[in-house]
Amino acid sequence: MKRVLQIVLALAIVGLIYWLYNSLMTPIRFQKEVAVREAAVISRIKDIRSAQQAYKQKYQRYTPSFDTLIHFILNDTLVYDRTSGSADDSVAVARGLVSTEQFKRAVMDTIFSNRLSRQDVLDLPLIPYGDGARFIMDAGNFETDSKVVVPVFEAKAPYKAFLSDLDRQELINLIDDAKTLERYPGIKVGAMDQATNDAGNWE
Repeated sequence: MKRVLQIVLALAIVGLIYWLYNSLMTPIRFQKEVAVREAAVISRIKDIRSAQQAYKQKYQRYTPSFDTLIHFILNDTLVYDRTSGSADDSVAVARGLVSTEQFKRAVMDTIFSNRLSRQDVLDLPLIPYGDGARFIMDAGNFETDSKVVVPVFEAKAPYKAFLSDLDRQELINLIDDAKTLERYPGIKVGAMDQATNDAGNWE
C-alpha cells in the first residue's frame, strides 16, 4: 500500500509540474506565434497600402474594391515626368534647353519593383493564417474640421481572423486589452472616420 501511495504521489507531482510549466509557457508560446503572424499580416497590409496610394496618385481617390485594386496593379500604368536639363538654371531655361516629357511605367514594376508575383497580387485580399478570410477594406471621403474633403481608406484584419486556432483564453485577453486601450483588436491601416495619412496601428 505504501508503495502504491508513493507512485500515486510521484505521478501527482509530475502532473502538477507539467501543469505549472504549461501554464507558464502558454502565454509565451502564444505571444511568439502572434508576433510571427502579425508580421505576415502587416507585410501584406503594407502592400495593400502601397497599391491604394498608387491608385490615388492616378485617380485622386481610393477604391473600396479588391477586384479594382488587383486589376489596377496587374494592368494599369502610372505617368511620370522626365526632365532634361536643370529647371534651376535660368539661362538654360531661357534658351529652351530644359524640357520635360512624360513616360508611363507599369504599376506592377513601379510600386513593387517585381517583388511580388502575379499570384501574390491575386492573394492580396487574403489574410495570412486566415484560412481564406479576407481583409475588410473600404474607401470614401472624409470632411475635416476645417471643411476640407479628403479621400480616405482603411483595410483591417481582426485578431479572430488569423489567431482563432491559438489558445482561446489568450486570444480573449488580447482582444480585451486592445479594447481597453481603445485600439482596433487586430491589424489596421487607415481609417474612414479621420484623416490618418494612411498610418497603420502598429506604427
